[in-house]
Parts: sequence; C-alpha cells; structure tokens
Amino acid sequence: MLSLSSSAYQLLFCLLVLVFTPFPSHSVDPDPLQDFCVADLNAALSVNGYPCKPSSKVTSEDFFFDGLSKEGNTSNIFGIGVTLGNVQTFPGLNTLGISMNRADFAPGGVNPPHTHPRATETGVVIEGKLLVGFITTDNVLHSKVLTAGQMFVIPRGLVHFQLNVGEEKALLLVAFNSQLPGIALVPPSLFGTTPPIPNQVLTKAFQVGEDVINEIKSKFGA
Repeated sequence: MLSLSSSAYQLLFCLLVLVFTPFPSHSVDPDPLQDFCVADLNAALSVNGYPCKPSSKVTSEDFFFDGLSKEGNTSNIFGIGVTLGNVQTFPGLNTLGISMNRADFAPGGVNPPHTHPRATETGVVIEGKLLVGFITTDNVLHSKVLTAGQMFVIPRGLVHFQLNVGEEKALLLVAFNSQLPGIALVPPSLFGTTPPIPNQVLTKAFQVGEDVINEIKSKFGA
C-alpha cells in the first residue's frame, strides 16, 4: 500500500484546493447560464440581482428599449439630464453584464465628480464639446476635451466628471460592463446624506470652518 508523508498530504490538499476553487472572473457581473433572463422587477424575492421572468411571459418587446432616444431634462442645478438604460429600466439586460446611459448637457452643464462602484465606463461624445476627466488613487488627474465621435474610458471605481465646455448643448452616450453599475455622487454623498455627516468630520477633512460646511450643506437640503 502506498503511504504518503505529512508533507505529501499537505501538497495534495493544496492541489485539490486549487483544482476545486473557481478562479475569479475578470467580468464585473456573473456570466449568464442561459440564453436570457429577463428581469422580473415585481418579484418578491431577489438575491444580488433579479430573478427571471417565466419564459412563457417573455415577448420581443423585452429585448428593445427606446429610452435613450429621448432628450434628458437639464433644468437643474448641474445642467445635466441623465437617462438610465440599466436593468431597472430595461429588464432584458438582466444577467448580461452591460448597460448604457444617455447624458444631455446644457451649456456649462456638469456631471459632478462621482464613481460607479460596480463597473468600468466607456463613452462617446455625440454632440458638443466635453471636458472628461478622472482621478487616480495617486491623486493624478487625467483629462481631455473631446468632440463628436471621440471616446473615453473610466476605470472601475475611480472618481470622474464631464463638463460641457462648448457654447451649445452636448450629448454623451456611455456604456458599462454591469447591468446596474451604481453611482455615488461626491457632493451629495458628503453634504446631503440622511442623517448628515457630523460637521466635526467635514471641517477637519476639508480644513475649513463650520460656517463653510453649513453653507454647502444648505445647497443640498441638509
């Protein structure tokens, strides 16, 4: 009978762990296990996503979406209107790991600094002139003014922005490698939370007086 030493057992165990442990996927969302899984947005139960609508209730309309054909409302403090084309507005994207947004900018409009925690973003300018930039974790800014037909990419999770630097309105289409990339806007995340972040934290973080913090919070209804 073959006998194994203690070290051989340890090596065998490590090999078995490597064989049976799945390697991490390079995609953000899990790979689909069927042709499609149209999201049932009304389901009572969901686990890290949406369950599938029964195939018998799926129609061709589930795979088409015209929301990005409509211009967004830019009459707000930032001068931007974003139309979402994610799984919550387009259920046919469920489990496919992609989504798209439309962003309309008034002259001078800005998409304020924000992050997408679950996706890399790529986009193409359709109309106008946009300053696009992102900040690395080493606090390096990469930015460029783009015009119609030019593309950009924002690595996953990094703070980024777009600013209309032209004299006319601008239009941007962006895509994500996630059905629901999520968004965290930096200004409201810091100054418009419920309950509010204590002033003691913000005054020390920004090295300003409490009156400055209160004034900024008032802009976001805090």
